[in-house]
Amino acid sequence: MKHRVFVDGQEGTTGLRIHEYLAQRDDIEVLRIDPELRKDAAERARLLNAADVAFLCLPDAASREAAALVTNPHTCLIDASTAHRTAPGWAFGLPELAPEQRAAIRASKRIANPGCHASAFILLLRPLVDAGLIPSTAPVTATSITGYSGGGKSMIRDYEAALASTGVSPAPDAPLAAPRPYALALSHKHLPEMKTHTGLASPPVFMPIVGPFYKGLTVSVPLHLSQLGGAVGAAELHAALQQRYAGERFIRVMPLRDEATIAGGFFDVQGCNDTNRVDLFVFASDTQVLLMARLDNLGKGASGAAVQAMNVHLGVDEGLGL
Repeated sequence: MKHRVFVDGQEGTTGLRIHEYLAQRDDIEVLRIDPELRKDAAERARLLNAADVAFLCLPDAASREAAALVTNPHTCLIDASTAHRTAPGWAFGLPELAPEQRAAIRASKRIANPGCHASAFILLLRPLVDAGLIPSTAPVTATSITGYSGGGKSMIRDYEAALASTGVSPAPDAPLAAPRPYALALSHKHLPEMKTHTGLASPPVFMPIVGPFYKGLTVSVPLHLSQLGGAVGAAELHAALQQRYAGERFIRVMPLRDEATIAGGFFDVQGCNDTNRVDLFVFASDTQVLLMARLDNLGKGASGAAVQAMNVHLGVDEGLGL
């Protein structure tokens, strides 16, 4: 028997990629809405309630409205917006978050898909806070570099128009040719989940940067070892990550001071593209540590994570279709 799946918001970047994943599956029946009815609440409600799993690939307000349309107790919602990521009654859709997280996703009919920046940050920090190696009260900063697809259709359109104007890349003096820091009001929408799901007492000071490439993301967290107490060094941080993620198929803890990266001299932000994988790195000197996480912002940072959470919930192979 096939599982019935509906994507509400199927024309957006995340929804389209979810459809690509599902197209490979013979255990899934995709329910599709007539394009002329995609804003019809009654038809959307019918499909939402007919589905075993419904993905909400919508803005926050629309996701809340869609969730309110569901009356079928058997329909599982997986919300790709930020609306429910710290909401009571919603399981956080990051199976690697903690040992008990898969059971929570399996049991819940309401699952909030993590944000791309947040996934990388949480996977770096949560094991270290849990192990007591980073105090929950530590003042943490983070920088993220991401491809422009993370900005959705309007940002993709702007960048692709600039790329098309030269045939290769934006003109050297064009605003879109350079990396662009944003969220300078220090109120990025991922901050609540970054705080809540790491166990930190305060959200990080977080600066994301969008670059003139389609996809790929890395989050970096710098630390002074003096912040962590005399007994904690890079080896202890690295060992805690290895211990937490031992056996995880989608997370690779790279060697301490990864020789290949250091020898090359530059970090490849796009090294996990077209995968559902996260690579974690610990670089260090005698006094400082740089923690880094890398993922595909459209894969493990969005659509891939949503499909992985669906697989966990349905009790099928977690990597099916990924």
